[in-house]
Amino acid sequence: MAPPTRKPSKVKPAGFPTRDQIMDFIATSDTPAGKREIARAFGLKGQEKIALKALLKDMADEGLIDIGPARAFHKMGGVPKVTVLRIVDVDGNQLLGVPDKWEGEGIPPPRLRIVERGKRSALTVGDRILARTEEAGNGWIAHPMKKLAKGSDLMLGVIEAKEGGKLWLRPVDKRIRNATPISDAGDAKPGDLVLAEASGRPPRISARVTDILGDPFAPKSFSLIAIHKHGIPFVFPDATEEEAVRVARLPLHEDKREDLRHLPIVAIDPVDARDFDDAVWAAPDEDPANPGGFRAIVAIADVSYYVRPGGSLDREARKRGNSVYFPDRVVPMLPHQLSSDMCSLRAEEDRAAMACHLVIDAKGKVTSWRFTRAVIRVAANVPYEQAQAAIDGEVENPLLDTALRPLWACWALLAKARDARSPLDLDLPERRVVLDENGRIVSVAVRERLDAHRLIEDYMIAANVAAAKALEAKKAPVMYRIHEPPGREKLVALKEYLKTFDMEFALGQVIQPSTFNRLIAKLGDNEARPQIMEQILRTQTQAYYGPQNAGHFGLALGSYAHFTSPIRRYSDLLVHRALVGAYGLELPAPKDKAIPERTSLSGEDMANMGRVGELISQHERRAMEAERETIDRYVAAFLATRVGEVVECRITGVQNFGFFATVEGLGGDGLVPVSTLGAERFFFDEAGKALEGMNSGDRYTVGQHLPLRLVEADPINGALRFEIPEGANHLPVRGDRLRGKPSQRRGRPSNIRHIGSARGKHRKK
Repeated sequence: MAPPTRKPSKVKPAGFPTRDQIMDFIATSDTPAGKREIARAFGLKGQEKIALKALLKDMADEGLIDIGPARAFHKMGGVPKVTVLRIVDVDGNQLLGVPDKWEGEGIPPPRLRIVERGKRSALTVGDRILARTEEAGNGWIAHPMKKLAKGSDLMLGVIEAKEGGKLWLRPVDKRIRNATPISDAGDAKPGDLVLAEASGRPPRISARVTDILGDPFAPKSFSLIAIHKHGIPFVFPDATEEEAVRVARLPLHEDKREDLRHLPIVAIDPVDARDFDDAVWAAPDEDPANPGGFRAIVAIADVSYYVRPGGSLDREARKRGNSVYFPDRVVPMLPHQLSSDMCSLRAEEDRAAMACHLVIDAKGKVTSWRFTRAVIRVAANVPYEQAQAAIDGEVENPLLDTALRPLWACWALLAKARDARSPLDLDLPERRVVLDENGRIVSVAVRERLDAHRLIEDYMIAANVAAAKALEAKKAPVMYRIHEPPGREKLVALKEYLKTFDMEFALGQVIQPSTFNRLIAKLGDNEARPQIMEQILRTQTQAYYGPQNAGHFGLALGSYAHFTSPIRRYSDLLVHRALVGAYGLELPAPKDKAIPERTSLSGEDMANMGRVGELISQHERRAMEAERETIDRYVAAFLATRVGEVVECRITGVQNFGFFATVEGLGGDGLVPVSTLGAERFFFDEAGKALEGMNSGDRYTVGQHLPLRLVEADPINGALRFEIPEGANHLPVRGDRLRGKPSQRRGRPSNIRHIGSARGKHRKK
């Protein structure tokens, strides 16, 4: 009996189909083939449909077919003709996707090559697409039909038991407010932190537990939550680990490198640093043509020597984009064999380095630079605090005269040039979570900002600028670090905001970092300073990576690239490779033929700078969000013992439904709902970013400092909730205050409304 053609609605052969006929129909159908489509194609009705359902189940049990999205069937190990794909990686210039839902038990999902139309792609890693698929050679290709909203692969939450023993999945993401009923818990029990798959269609979504992660309240679970929630790769394939072991055995080729082991080069890093990828040295310039000037070296781990284009290490590093740092662990971009050993500039050990030689004049201007591959031996790994204490004369250090004082003297010149350039001066605090040996939180504190920090920053900035300009001089590819000026929309919002403080901000002027610095300087000790600085920060754009230079607004620099942290940033690794190629710094090829020969940019690297820039920019934002959320969870755990206490807070955001506040010196965001601010009416002043009581005149605005009572601290999702100390739900309304009677009115006022320019008119009336 001949199989049906591709127009099933018109061809309805008599008789019940065989397994082979069903398989052939599924394989040749241009649309997803579900039970309904198969029944229609073969003209099945009534009891025949029931028999078909049983046959399809038998075929699935026998491993002949899978049940795909929307209950459509396809060949076991195959892909539906039309399906939803999730883009997961870039191989050269080729995007790779996997089926968004994969039911092939024991069979890894296929990786499909995405075939795009046009020269410039609008797709990138993380996107979901509806695509038409086809087999090609030994693999599959996909033709995008439509870009879909991004979805999450798995649900992350804690199992809770409710009335009747029904299990629910409570989400760890504080933006998701509703729990999901669990259809299959497996071996998980109430209280477990789990990963689960969503099944069904809205509104009947349920969860099927796939992985049990353990106790959600265990300190080390906080970072694990972030890793799984954001899909951060944290396990290296065996091939990558094996390549790391092989490349770690490569000879340094001291005879072909510049030997800098005689110099007292020091690495100054945080006391809790996990890797050391930069070291510095400076000395007065003996050239009479540069009176009062200095020579300096910024030595960076030569990661490009070990991580070569096309190798497994390279692919995995690009997939990660950067290392991710949590209080209890680091998810490294490179295996520990490299990141913590051969590429880490540890004291008294010979290490391969890329050396940036700088000549600095008496005004702090970098007048020349050159790059070499070198071998160095770091004299000491010095924490910031110890270096500062030695300079301040509080402790003795054997390297004080030979290394530290010359570094500080040279930095005085770099700082002078920095001040003249006037980069954006928003010195924001950084939180540090201190854990005990069991991983439990001891304290959360703001890192002290020292001159030692500024010194290293300025040396790194000088080297980054030199790298960008050196590559430009050779017309070589550059992966720039780009920070664009604020857009007009944000500047208009800032102007309207400053109006509420009777401050003028001219939109017609040329906006430079110094524009904002002058604005901050005018504030002096004004009590509005914190909230205005907060708004200036919100006005700035987000920095990103790309091959087309647009300058760095915040640093007031025309050309800027990241060169100084190739252990933890893929962008820096690309800059190193570009320097190797542009300045002829290639070293002899390895004898081990399993290791790629080249250390300079490959043709693939050069062709894909734009796509890779987008990719690593996304990964950077992913890391920042994961790190921030994890610290919020630690902070919530730390504050859980202080629920009911009044703590000093600062307002970080205002909406018509309430305001968000953070605990001073600790961080963590919590909501103060407008319904708890009393029964009077509150107006939302959108321009002034404030809520204002219509009767009392009480005003809550961004940046404002005030005491709040902590009423909830949830370590699972990092959420806090506050109320004003008086117990705002019981505050009297205006009329009752005058009569001295307590108010019985509760709940959120029904008349919260926006006011902008109308606010002034309202007051005049």
